Parts: sequence; C-alpha cells; structure tokens
Amino acid sequence: MMAPKNLLLALIGLAVLAGSIYQFGGFKNRKADGIEIKSNMPPSIELTDSDVIVAQRISMTQGLPISGTLKAVRSAMVKARVAGELIALEAREGDAVRAGQVIAKVDATEYLAKQRQAQQQAEAARAQVEVAQRQYDNNNALVNQGFISKTALEISMANLNGAKATYQAALSALDVASKAVEDCNLKAPLSGFISQRLVQVGERVSIDARIVEVVDLSQLELEATLTSADAMNVKLGQFAKLFIEGSLQEVTAKVLRINPSTQIGSRSVLVYLGVQGQPSLRQGVFVQGSLGTQKVQAVVVPLESVRSDQSEPYVQTIQDGKVVHVKVSIGIKGELEGKAMMATQEIPEGMKVLTPSAGAVRDGTLVKALNGTKAPTGTVSPGTKP
Repeated sequence: MMAPKNLLLALIGLAVLAGSIYQFGGFKNRKADGIEIKSNMPPSIELTDSDVIVAQRISMTQGLPISGTLKAVRSAMVKARVAGELIALEAREGDAVRAGQVIAKVDATEYLAKQRQAQQQAEAARAQVEVAQRQYDNNNALVNQGFISKTALEISMANLNGAKATYQAALSALDVASKAVEDCNLKAPLSGFISQRLVQVGERVSIDARIVEVVDLSQLELEATLTSADAMNVKLGQFAKLFIEGSLQEVTAKVLRINPSTQIGSRSVLVYLGVQGQPSLRQGVFVQGSLGTQKVQAVVVPLESVRSDQSEPYVQTIQDGKVVHVKVSIGIKGELEGKAMMATQEIPEGMKVLTPSAGAVRDGTLVKALNGTKAPTGTVSPGTKP
C-alpha cells in the first residue's frame, strides 16, 4: 500500500501533466483555427485610378515593322579618267559642291603634248588632202582634153579619198587627245556634299582610281525587306513613321517602289520608301519604325499590361470585384498618347484592366477599393504587327 506522502506526490504530478496537456491542446486548436480562418480569407488589394484602365474600341492603324539604313537616291564616285599625278584637290569631307564644279586636277603636261602632236598630224593630213585635190582636178581637166586616160583619173581619185580618210583619222586622234586634256580636270557630276576623300595631292593615280564621293542629301531612300505575305498588303503611296536610332525624332517616309521579284533564297520582297531630306539626316543612318497598311477598329489595352511570366501571355482584369487572369493572343500594336497599346480579341470593350503600375497580382485577389477609371481616347498611331 502506497504511503500517504507518495500518494500525494503522485496526485500532484498527475494534476500538472493534465494541465500541460490541456494547455497544449488548447493552443493547438487555436492555431489550427487560426490557419483555417486565414485560409478562408482570400487576399485583397487596394487600387487607385492609375492602376486601372478601361478597354475601349478605338481606330488604329495596322502596321508592319520596318528597319534599315538610309541611302541617298543620287550619289556618285568621282574617279580618275586619266593616269597621272594629282596636283590639286581642294574639296574635303563635308564640303558642298555644285554640278560641274572642278574639284580635282591631274597633271596635264603629257596630255597637252599629245594634243599638240595630234593637232600637227591633223594639219599635215589636211595638207595632203589639198595636194590630192589639186592633182585630181588637174587630171580631170586632162581627161576631158584627151591627154590622159581615165585610169589615171581613177588613181588620183583614190589618192584623194585616201588623203581625206587620213585627215579624218587625224581629227579623231585630236579629239581623243583633247578629251584626255579635259579629263585632267575632275568635275562634280551632281550637286551635294563630299562624303569621302580617298587620295591626297601629290599621289599618282591610275585610270578609274577613286578620288572623292559626292552625295546628294536632298532625297534619301530606305530599302525595307518584307516577307512575301506582308508585302501583299503594301501599296504605293502608303506612309511610314520612322525613328532615327538613338533619337526621338520622327521621320515620315512614303512607299515609292515595290520590287516585282523576290530575293533568291530568302523569298523576301524589297520595298523602297522615299524620305525627304532634312538637315539632321545623313546617308547610312539606321532607322526603324512601322509602315501603316490599313485602319482597323479594335479593343486595345496597354502593351505593358500584357504579362508573360506564365506559359501563355495574359492580362489582369477586374471581374465581380476580384482580379481574374485572362489569356490573350498577341495582336496589332500601336501608340496612344505616347503609350504602347495592343489590340486584343479576348478582352471585351468596357472591361477593367490593371495597368503596369499595379504590378503582378494573384488570380482571385479581391479589390478592396476602386475609384473612377479613365478610358483611352483618340486614334492609335501606326504600330507594329508581331
């Protein structure tokens, strides 16, 4: 039989153990209840006017992305037409020149001598013609008087014709020599600016050696490469909006020509757009933009609202007071009041869409407070087609 003292100690231990179990069980139940209550309450977010925009149907221009470098419609490489020492070249890069202006000179000493030689040979040939002409006239008179035969007259006629042919050949040689003297002065074939200077004064140049390049910046051209499918929507007279690389300056271009043949291998089509010359435009400047092909009515949302952090692009919308993710397909892109917009078929007109300022929001999140929202207005400028 247990002693009273030991029995008392056992009862106290049981009481302490029962209290611990009760306290632990109560804490566990409260924790479990807390988890259950928390899981039953969906997350919520508070939005402002800038976080929401209303999808609206507006007029936008469907466009094709184009890019390339600008080329001058009229440019020319001035080459040496005769060989010799370059004795003058005053024009430098950036200098303006006019058509017919002498911009370089080749030493003409040798060619002047050849010109004088040809001139003297021509004079000698002309003298031979005069001698042959007098001989023929005399023989013709003698034949009429019966002093010589007709054979002698025919011989004198042949000599006269030979002398005339020699004279004409001498004149042709004189023309060649005179042209060589004239070619020593290199003239600008068109008005424009010097873009390259490839030789220096004192160098000996050969025939067809490149001296300078002249570029006319009054009219520039962009050679854009399009796929065969995209080229079917391009028509003469359509306009494009271009931007210079590294600049916000906008340039307007117009479709002037469409190549009737596709490129071998790529099957692409070249489209030529004319750009009116501007002081800031230069040959070789890289530009990119879009070519407007047709106007369409479409429901647009901000391009930055189209998120791609999931397997498929989606837009965060507000439906029945909560955020709903709607998968969308990439459509026509454009600009509205300086903001990139995209047309979508999955978002109906009037639906509220979260803007980029709202950030990423979990699907099903409750919207606690939402004031008035602004809908886009106006016409979307030419955009790009993916």
